[in-house]
Amino acid sequence: MDFYYLPLSAPCRAVTMTAETLGIKLNKIQLDLFAGAHLKPEFLKLNPQHTIPTLVDNGFAVWESRAIIVYLAEKYSKNESIYPKCPKKRALINQRLFFDAGTLYQAFYDSYIIRFLSNKPIDEEKIKKIETAFEFLNTFLEGQTYVAGDSLTLADISLLATVSSFDVAKYDFSKYANVSRWYENLKKSTPGWKENWAGCVEYEKLLNKSSG
Repeated sequence: MDFYYLPLSAPCRAVTMTAETLGIKLNKIQLDLFAGAHLKPEFLKLNPQHTIPTLVDNGFAVWESRAIIVYLAEKYSKNESIYPKCPKKRALINQRLFFDAGTLYQAFYDSYIIRFLSNKPIDEEKIKKIETAFEFLNTFLEGQTYVAGDSLTLADISLLATVSSFDVAKYDFSKYANVSRWYENLKKSTPGWKENWAGCVEYEKLLNKSSG
């Protein structure tokens, strides 16, 4: 299946880690957004929103990273634990995925990505939103090895992609002990971590270049 992406993108990295966890081979196609590759007619036919990541599986196109990883798990997972069929367990995973999309990753976007795009410092209000998001995540992980149950799920993978982006952006989340413990554990145990980190390093270089 074709996977349109950029390695430095956290949402894209969530998909690559999920694919690795599920044993799925992706035909990875890098899109140069800076050159407008996502606006070409052939890509717009696949995804009129012209966003990455975008997955095309036998002619079926889907975008938005959390929709993609749910689709992959529902169709291809041989291990139910990553996205269980139990409605309550699945609801908890979905809540964490929506938290990532609407709160934690949104806080990252509103601060570090906007800083990169505008070349303006992050204001105090945005920092407070980051702190609030990490406080919530820290609470979710109280007494828990994983963020949504007793084993690795899609929620952990998506959040790991986001938190590792905060890491290379030099945001210090060490005061959130549960998050730090969870992060160190997942760095060692999540399939596809090395590729994820390589993308993070690429993103770090871009951030340094913009601030230099």
